[in-house]
Amino acid sequence: MAIFYRYLLALIITLPALQSIGQIKIEGTVVDISKKNLVEGIRVVCTNGLFDVTDSLGRFNILANENDSLSFYYHNKPTQQFAVSKIPDPQNFVISIHVPVKSKYQMMSEVMVYSKSYRQDSIENRLEYAQVFNYQKPGLSTSMVPGGVPGADLDQIINIFRFKRNKRLQAFQKRLEEQEQEKYVSYRFSRITVQRITGLQGKYLDSFLVWYRPTYAFAHLADEITFNQYILDALYQYRKIMQIPEAKKE
Repeated sequence: MAIFYRYLLALIITLPALQSIGQIKIEGTVVDISKKNLVEGIRVVCTNGLFDVTDSLGRFNILANENDSLSFYYHNKPTQQFAVSKIPDPQNFVISIHVPVKSKYQMMSEVMVYSKSYRQDSIENRLEYAQVFNYQKPGLSTSMVPGGVPGADLDQIINIFRFKRNKRLQAFQKRLEEQEQEKYVSYRFSRITVQRITGLQGKYLDSFLVWYRPTYAFAHLADEITFNQYILDALYQYRKIMQIPEAKKE
């Protein structure tokens, strides 16, 4: 009798595992007729007796056999049945119910994310402040007057005596040029580049970036090999100062 109960217990334990063999996990999303709004509370029913209810993001997952079908119930009204064997992608089954539903969550359209290069940023900055970047100290010049007779440029003469304006524009031009140079140094001596070459992290990387930030002249003139060698030489000096042991090579 004890042997019979042991076999019965083993059968009860293994029965769910045997039932799951050959089953397919269907995962998907339910959207409304606009195919944008995600629908919560849809009852997903399989002909094998299992069911699920979509969450706030319209998601569901359910186990089914290949010969089963799924139905979707909205306000107790079922959709047509969908044969599991004909679902093209069981891990991303998206269905649309033919009713409009307001939802605080929506399906996102395709989004492309990209970053601009330093060159693009610099060109845009130059275009935006073209009048300042192209500023030249006013001086005497000539222009053609009606009849083809050359004469003095009246605007240039007036601008010569606009001392505050000229001083302000020169200062602004200088500041923009300095900002552009700093951005270029940051572009070449970037955190990602230095970390890749040195392997430094955390506070060591932070202080290295401050201590060994190169000048604009060097960053502008140095080729890639020279610039990378500068970083390595600086790293050697930095390790001695900070007493950082070199990473062991495996």
